[in-house]
Amino acid sequence: MKLNERSVAHYATCDSPADHTGFLRKRVERHHHHGTSYQRRWFVLKGNLLFYFEERESREPMGLVVLEGCTVELCEAAEEFAFAIRFDDAGARAYVLVADGQAAMEAWVKALSRASFDYMRLVVRELEKQLEEACKSLAACRKSPRRSSSSGRKRHLSNPALQPLQEKPTTLENGYSTWSSGGCVAGGATCPDHDGGQTKPPPLPPRRRSAASSATGSPAPGLSPAMLESPVPPETICFSKLHN
Repeated sequence: MKLNERSVAHYATCDSPADHTGFLRKRVERHHHHGTSYQRRWFVLKGNLLFYFEERESREPMGLVVLEGCTVELCEAAEEFAFAIRFDDAGARAYVLVADGQAAMEAWVKALSRASFDYMRLVVRELEKQLEEACKSLAACRKSPRRSSSSGRKRHLSNPALQPLQEKPTTLENGYSTWSSGGCVAGGATCPDHDGGQTKPPPLPPRRRSAASSATGSPAPGLSPAMLESPVPPETICFSKLHN
């Protein structure tokens, strides 16, 4: 793979957000000394590119690891909290890195494992599958017939507390018809019925005494003495006396 060194160096140090940063110790193989040593470097992960610098304030990276076609795994080493970046190609170089602690090691392994385009391709494929299933489910819900509201209306009418008030039957008080419905007005006034019209008050009962009997003092023909009996005493026959 050919990379433009100037463009890569600019991308490593520009203000674009990094996916993960931190100090790691990088193992260095010394073939002429037949030994192994570790160098502390500042690592910056951006996308699938892992840069490492000599110091945190350095303006130019010392090296670059392209995280494609590789696996990140824990490894057994003399140093604790070590992990390795191994490539699939035979004879490719493996990068052995050591973190400062367990939490830092797990965070680096997680970030590096998700950095490749292969991983992103798998994620996009899974998200597309979930989106397709969600669209099918939504389409099925829209095609299903909506439940009729008649059942809700029936439940509403079956509830006694929600039914309209029924008018009470007409009662008699002192021989006069009265309205017991709460929507009517006392005193014989009319009240609206359910059809929007006006309901007439009940007719008044016949008078207990006829005009002939009041004038002559004799009972009218066809009426019994009990029906002609007046509830007003004779001495208070005058209205003013009755009022007093």
